[in-house]
Amino acid sequence: MSEDAAPRLRERELRLALVCYGGISLAVYMHGITKEVWHLARASRAMHDGAECVGASARVYRDLLEEIETHSRWRLRILPDIVAGASAGGINGVFLAQAIASGQSLDPLTDLWLEGADVERLIDRDAAPATRFSKVWALPLAWMAAGRSAEQLDSLDDDTRDEVKAKLSHFIRSRWFEPPFSGRGFTAMLLDAFDAMAAAPRGPRLLPDGQPLDLFVTVTDFGGHPERLQLHSPPEVMETEHRLVVPFSDHGHMVETLAAPAELAFAARATSSFPGAFPPFTVGELDGVLRERRRGWPGRRAFLSRVLPRHFAARAADKAVLIDGSVLANAPFRPAIDALNERPARRQIDRRFVYVDPSPGHKFGIGGHVDGVPGFFQTILGAISELPRQQPIRDNLEALAGRSRRIERMAAIIEAVRAQVEGEIEGLFGRTLFLDRPTPARLVAWRRRAQEAAADRAGYSYAGYGQLKAAGVAEFVTALLQAIGGEPGGQRGNRIRQRIDAALAARGLGPDAVFSGGASAAMIDFLRTFDLPFRVRRLRLLARRLSDVEGDADEATLAPLRDAIYDSLDGYLDVRQPRRHAALHRDVRGLRDDAGALLDSLGAALDLPALDAATDERMAAALAELPREIRRPMLLNYLGFPYFDVATMPLLQGEGVDEYDPIKVDRVSPDDARSIREGGAEATLKGIQFNSFGAFFSRAYRENDYLWGRLHGAERMIDITVSALPAGARLRAGRIAAVKRAAFLAILDEEEEKLPTAAALISSLRGEIG
Repeated sequence: MSEDAAPRLRERELRLALVCYGGISLAVYMHGITKEVWHLARASRAMHDGAECVGASARVYRDLLEEIETHSRWRLRILPDIVAGASAGGINGVFLAQAIASGQSLDPLTDLWLEGADVERLIDRDAAPATRFSKVWALPLAWMAAGRSAEQLDSLDDDTRDEVKAKLSHFIRSRWFEPPFSGRGFTAMLLDAFDAMAAAPRGPRLLPDGQPLDLFVTVTDFGGHPERLQLHSPPEVMETEHRLVVPFSDHGHMVETLAAPAELAFAARATSSFPGAFPPFTVGELDGVLRERRRGWPGRRAFLSRVLPRHFAARAADKAVLIDGSVLANAPFRPAIDALNERPARRQIDRRFVYVDPSPGHKFGIGGHVDGVPGFFQTILGAISELPRQQPIRDNLEALAGRSRRIERMAAIIEAVRAQVEGEIEGLFGRTLFLDRPTPARLVAWRRRAQEAAADRAGYSYAGYGQLKAAGVAEFVTALLQAIGGEPGGQRGNRIRQRIDAALAARGLGPDAVFSGGASAAMIDFLRTFDLPFRVRRLRLLARRLSDVEGDADEATLAPLRDAIYDSLDGYLDVRQPRRHAALHRDVRGLRDDAGALLDSLGAALDLPALDAATDERMAAALAELPREIRRPMLLNYLGFPYFDVATMPLLQGEGVDEYDPIKVDRVSPDDARSIREGGAEATLKGIQFNSFGAFFSRAYRENDYLWGRLHGAERMIDITVSALPAGARLRAGRIAAVKRAAFLAILDEEEEKLPTAAALISSLRGEIG
């Protein structure tokens, strides 16, 4: 085959939603894993930009991506765009998200873990033992609690064994009945780490412009905050909610920092307030550290009103007591799942949920596995600490599987009715449709005619579709107004919705405004003013159709239409952001009775007709430039969208039409990375000792776990990358093993001089890698 006849290159995005578990001192191991995610994303960005890769391991990843492109004719781009974390995973998630969004380096963070995550640095000076004889009688209890961890000390070299024993002695003899670790000291360390990242050389943002990076950090509100629940009898009850999620987003744009360092430190410190080890976190603690450093926090009020809305409304944000996020949500899948809605998709998508579990398997028990009936202390400690953290993620996986099944059904429905819809459009307009040059006026006329025909052909089923559509628009308006007002909670949303419904009913927009075969003039006007979700669904389906025909045209031919679609989407998606409507904040907060005036103000602020006109200009120009064989399926899809929407919206109610492909789930853990050494965490990690506090007692332990984190992360990132190849595309035999070996050796070369206590381990690993 000649070079000119070679198959055209197609593009595919491997999108990673990373969920990081808690793990106490195994945070050091997880830092190694997240660093490999960062290296892989940097390699992908460098390849896309035609830039040089920094670092030997990143060059291995780039070589892999280039080999995939050469042999499979697929250009694969790696986009970690959702990060959720709890506790130790929350800290690592915060720093990884900061690096992805701002282009900052993760390398300075390594010092935080290797040097700062030491019991001698973490212990509060007021908690340290006064003399070497303090609580010496308690040392046997420490060894008993350590169980098998104490036995393993005999296999260590003399220096490491003495270090662990001395620091464990210091730790156990620190003050009792108060947390031994310093909250203020750890907050200061976090701020230092953010400063170090900001001072280091930075690269580009690791996601394409317009692709948002969303971060979610779980926190536990110790005192709780009230939430109203609607019942039949009594009509309303109050319950206390303890779960909090601290969200951040860069909204798809390059930023100097994902958020103010004080706000990122707030999330990292709060999520890692491990009960009994660190004191609970309060806003006052952060304020005190900032005062000591003479640093301001200009966005303090807005941030607290956003993340602690109930406390802020009661003027009690300073009094909120926050503890470890993993107490109630150690595996924070839910916020990551919710973030899937409304994400842009410019190429074919392979969406992965990748969860990082540093110590999988059965972890309950003090000092090892529980044989028989647990004792008094095991029962109490397990009930208040371990059991809530170790709940399986089956519910989350079933939710993802259910979403994937709905997406598969919707895609199947669209394919099943495509030929019929295209026939309807051709019958409606005639084949001359594809000879006429599209203009904005023609697009408007064609679209309205197709809309009327779809309603007529749907018959009595259109009434159900129309009711669902109108209800969805009312929900959209309610949610937007609630966000503009900054008032959380289902009760407030219900009150806004009731007033919106009353205003719509007063305008003749009740249940009879949608009927078999059509809608009233008032309903049509309402939808033209407020039905933003319909416009977004239409453009996303067109984008999906465009990706289906990529193999029939080169990128230069399709680029104008792709740009028209996504420039238009950007406009629609931006106008639904609450920040765009700050002028309505006071009106929403003051809403008491009639919502008619507020509806009119919101409709004017959205100004969808103006966005429609700009979209029509772009679409007409782009469609007119397409070759006829490409213009035909695009026009048929665009004009036929009302038919597709009638068929699919009752199934998904608008969900998931951006990322059409089913979601796959991958795990990263010591048990899943076996190329170098079998045996999982027991054979590789030191931090699992002393009930996962082990790495706090020795730099050698931390260097060990960090290095294994990088190695395990590299192996799993290579596995996941290669698994994203489409069916039928594969690398040559033996190449995957060779790539892993190259990555392992590159990591050892990068870290050898930086890890002084790991010389023996590195030498052993070189022999195991071969």
